[in-house]
Amino acid sequence: MTDKLAKAIGTVLGVGYIRPASGTWGSLVALPWAWLLHVIGGWPLLMAGIVVIFAAGWWATGVMTKGKTDHDPSEIVADEVVGQWIALLPLSIGAANNGVSMLAMWPGWVAAFVLFRLFDIWKPWLVGRADRRGDPLGVMLDDVIAGIFAAIGVVLMAGLAHGVLMR
Repeated sequence: MTDKLAKAIGTVLGVGYIRPASGTWGSLVALPWAWLLHVIGGWPLLMAGIVVIFAAGWWATGVMTKGKTDHDPSEIVADEVVGQWIALLPLSIGAANNGVSMLAMWPGWVAAFVLFRLFDIWKPWLVGRADRRGDPLGVMLDDVIAGIFAAIGVVLMAGLAHGVLMR
């Protein structure tokens, strides 16, 4: 029972088994769920979702990798969901503060997705350091940091677009 629950969480109900590019599929499936959380409860619910999926993904990764040499199997994509939701958090906050639909901010969605995938695959600086931990926490943290980097990029790009280019 524990193994099945861990697989369901770690693979995000089997999304992690889709080939090729399981991490990209994990990021894609995170998009509609982020929108749904935003619609139901705004950015506070999206933030709560990030915390809950981080904790559940950490636990599931520990169960799925226990006694195995591969500390970060490609079928685990709960970390991609967490990172992608962090990248989308500035959009949720911006939509709430301006009273607009989060879907209307579609360039931000594209930027958040592309930047998160870039930082998750490239693994620069702190992302790579977290990944090299070689444990379940490192599996989750590298995507958290990639999501933070992507969120910063989204904010900078929004500032450029709205503060400079659209004036």
